[in-house]
Amino acid sequence: GGVCRIAVLDRGPGIPPELRDRVFEPFFTTRPGGTGLGLVIIHRLLELQNGAVALSDRPGGGTAAEVTLPLAPGSRRG
Repeated sequence: GGVCRIAVLDRGPGIPPELRDRVFEPFFTTRPGGTGLGLVIIHRLLELQNGAVALSDRPGGGTAAEVTLPLAPGSRRG
């Protein structure tokens, strides 16, 4: 019944609030030369494993991405 949480933190410019709902759309990108597929693939792979990814702002700037995955039955925590 437990979960594993992994946080990936950066100090980049962050994601503007008006774009946050679109970052998981295929081919949406704000980066020149970007494909707009990275977060889409991550989101889908996590869904297939009954997991999730959540994005939030970091105090002082940047983005925090929290990945949550269920632990396998019988796995040990700690």
